[in-house]
Amino acid sequence: QGQLVESGGGLVQAGGSLRLSCAASGRTFNTFAMGWFRQAPGKEREFVAAISWNNVDTAYADSVKGRFTISRDNSRNTVYLQMNSLKPEDTAVYYCARNYGSNWSSRGARRLEDYDYWGQGTQVTVSS
Repeated sequence: QGQLVESGGGLVQAGGSLRLSCAASGRTFNTFAMGWFRQAPGKEREFVAAISWNNVDTAYADSVKGRFTISRDNSRNTVYLQMNSLKPEDTAVYYCARNYGSNWSSRGARRLEDYDYWGQGTQVTVSS
């Protein structure tokens, strides 16, 4: 069984930074695009960022563009999300997931239903 484990969440003041990590094991993840999503209390899970398997293509939600950076290190089976200039509205549980599409698509990278394996999530809380 494939497994994704997120880490790096925590409590930070507005304007601060956090780096989330997503460690993959047990299945092939290095040849698939990977994404980060988030879910705030009472809200639906929403797309944050995605990256192609070869680090060439990325996609970001408008709400995080310019503040968040997604990257991956296939030698370590790990995907990262660097989050800078955090805002209280970034407070949510952050999930990483594998996109099962065979080719990169910016549109497909944003669709929650195009992801099959999900981690358990890590809480990010930004205080004002």
